[in-house]
Amino acid sequence: MQEDDAMKDELLIRQMVERWAVWRDAGDWERFATVWHPQGVMMATWFQGPFADFIRVTQEGWAKGVSILHFLGGSAVEVAGDRAIAQTKMTISQRGMVDGVDGPVLCDVVCTGRFYDFVVRHEGRWKLLHRQPIYEKDRIDPVDSTAVLALDQKALAAMPEGYRHLAYIQTRIGYTVKMDMPMLKGPVVDELYRRGARWLAGGALEREVNPA
Repeated sequence: MQEDDAMKDELLIRQMVERWAVWRDAGDWERFATVWHPQGVMMATWFQGPFADFIRVTQEGWAKGVSILHFLGGSAVEVAGDRAIAQTKMTISQRGMVDGVDGPVLCDVVCTGRFYDFVVRHEGRWKLLHRQPIYEKDRIDPVDSTAVLALDQKALAAMPEGYRHLAYIQTRIGYTVKMDMPMLKGPVVDELYRRGARWLAGGALEREVNPA
């Protein structure tokens, strides 16, 4: 029975993660809000804060033509009582204009990484308490394969390696990008793993941004 219960919890958590991606990218905001814990916080390159504010600024971005989509891969879930850490492979795809030799060029940036989620059972259901993406690598491609880009190499080199092109396109459209997000390797991601282990063992949730 314990193995069956654990499997059920893992499947329900995975279901919640998948609903996050489908409902967010579809703009189904009412249902999207249901995956979150009341004190849920979203950490992203361009936004860090309570989930309700994340919904609001995402809607504002949509109205301005900002296009950010997600695709999910495999997952690994660790459950400890009413807490869980879920890691899910993902890609973030953002479309926007960047500098080209002959003027602005429409491009797609694809960033590969993981969602590192602090998940808690709340009122009998698994809810997302804190999402911290890990940014592993990215690339930029013109939608028209014949277009030639003219990126600002100095500005590009100043961006974090794991999400360099994503940060580049986001700053170009006016977002302030957080420059110390976890990447594939390094002290920041190592500390995230330690934070997750401490929280899973019953400790306090340590986070830079607290819910309102």
